[in-house]
Amino acid sequence: MILESIIIVIYSTALVLIFMYALAQLNLLFNYIRSKKKVEDSPRFDFSKSDEIPHVTIQLPVYNEMYVMERLLNNIAEMDYPKDKLEIQVLDDSTDESFQSTAVQIKKLQATGLDIQHISRENRTGFKAGALKVGLETAKGEYIAIFDADFLPKKCWLKSTIPYFKDPEIGVVQTRWGHLNRDYSILTRVQAFALDAHFTLEQVGRNSQGHFINFNGTAGVWRRDCIIDAGNWEGDTLTEDLDLSYRAQLKNWKFKYLEEVETPAELPVVISAARSQQFRWNKGGAENFQKMLWKVLRNKNVSSKTKIHGILHLLNSTMFLNILIVAILSIPMLYIKNEYAHLKTYFIVMSFFVISTLIFFVCYWFTYKSIYGGGISRFFEYVGMFFVFFSIAMGFSVHNSIAVLEGHIGKKSEFVRTPKFNINSLKGSWKGNKYLKKKLSPNIVIEGILMLYFGFGMYSAFVVGDQGGDFGLFPFHLMLFIGFGFVFFKSLTSRI
Repeated sequence: MILESIIIVIYSTALVLIFMYALAQLNLLFNYIRSKKKVEDSPRFDFSKSDEIPHVTIQLPVYNEMYVMERLLNNIAEMDYPKDKLEIQVLDDSTDESFQSTAVQIKKLQATGLDIQHISRENRTGFKAGALKVGLETAKGEYIAIFDADFLPKKCWLKSTIPYFKDPEIGVVQTRWGHLNRDYSILTRVQAFALDAHFTLEQVGRNSQGHFINFNGTAGVWRRDCIIDAGNWEGDTLTEDLDLSYRAQLKNWKFKYLEEVETPAELPVVISAARSQQFRWNKGGAENFQKMLWKVLRNKNVSSKTKIHGILHLLNSTMFLNILIVAILSIPMLYIKNEYAHLKTYFIVMSFFVISTLIFFVCYWFTYKSIYGGGISRFFEYVGMFFVFFSIAMGFSVHNSIAVLEGHIGKKSEFVRTPKFNINSLKGSWKGNKYLKKKLSPNIVIEGILMLYFGFGMYSAFVVGDQGGDFGLFPFHLMLFIGFGFVFFKSLTSRI
């Protein structure tokens, strides 16, 4: 009974942590709903007066982006902003032929009178954070807008964001990501689903109550003085954006989140690209938890509620580890439940935690409805999407849990960029992209084994106990089987 007791304790602890996270999401939903009743009254620059139009620098940190550089530069060149108040820095760490083609295009744009600079370094010290820091040394702008290579802001983007800096306490203005290729595949729809929840429920829910939010690495603007005051960019974590965001807010700078300003971007269309992006985000989140936890807890200017939300925010990625623990132990728990009749009360109580899933279901419906609209047909579309999203998200739990563990124990790794494809339609093909990894991740073997393991979990539902089986966990094991199966087979077939 010792082993069974250990399993029960670990399983229960993970369930409680997931439930706490679900309650935090529910609180953010209430904040999100309340925020819709607020009237926007922030002070703004009057751009009809030329003396109120500030100088802006757009930074484009890029590294080997052969497929999207021309599109990116042509898009940024069309930005509707006075040319004498706009500077563009292409922070180019590229090591392939894209560097030369980018240089040629920049010269053409310079000939049109555009103030655009091509800035390179001898090495990638600090990776993206290092490039941004180097660019800041010579930037002319009071405000620094940042776009990754796969983002295509609208012409009016600067005029929709810069005016909010009239409030001298605002250090960052962040916009919502849109998705150029959301409907390309199941993988892109799942990614869009997850990002939509973050950019509506979480960002609005936190920002509306003055809790910590994060600059998302792109599609946002920094006040130059805020960057310097917060200690400038640092490359000691894989999510330099989250790091600087917390340091700035601990210095009492305010962030302004604009849900209504959408900035379209391309989602990874190949699972290996999504893997590298997920690994970086989740490991970086864990690294920042280790870096920022005590700074948040010790800050006397931060309320207790904001501290709780901040800690849970920094622990976002660690939820994958809890999900993986619950998933793996759920099959032994199925057998324990049917072996020890005296534990019946415990299992009745533990079934209460199914409410965590219901909370996520309700929260994500509000975010889905806010972007794509309501109605019966949309709701049924959402139900199917929710099932698919949760299944595939759990399928990523091994990969993401390894990233989280590496982040918590302080194992350092290189900043691995996410390959870009310039694919917007179903006709586009990713095959032949030179930046794709050809090597299989060893994690794929584990994911294949877990697919079979949860297949055994479904079989177990029919044979446990003496009452004709126990199907309480069957839907959970079915989702896990589908999720790990999807990730396993997609990883095998997306290497060409």
